[in-house]
Amino acid sequence: MSADTQLTAQLLQALADTPDGVSLARLCKQLGVRMSVLLRTLAWLGTANLDGEPGPDWVRVDERGERQFAVITAAGLVEHVQRATAQAPQGG
Repeated sequence: MSADTQLTAQLLQALADTPDGVSLARLCKQLGVRMSVLLRTLAWLGTANLDGEPGPDWVRVDERGERQFAVITAAGLVEHVQRATAQAPQGG
C-alpha cells in the first residue's frame, strides 16, 4: 500500500504554494479529503517507517499551539519541482 498518486501531487502543490505550512483542517477542505485520509497520506510521505521502509521525508507535521500544520520539506520541494517539470509540455 502507498499514498494515492493524484492526492500526493495535489498535497505537494498545496504545500509548495504555502511554504510556512497549512493547517491540517484547511488541507482537508482544500483537497476534499477526510482527516483520516490526510493523516495516512502524510504518514506515507513523511518519515514514518511503513512496510519496513522509512518514508521519503517530503512533508512533516508541526504542532503550533493546539493546531497541526503540514509543511513541505526541502526533499518534498525537489520532488514537487521534478513532478511539475516532468508534466510540463515539451516545446519543439
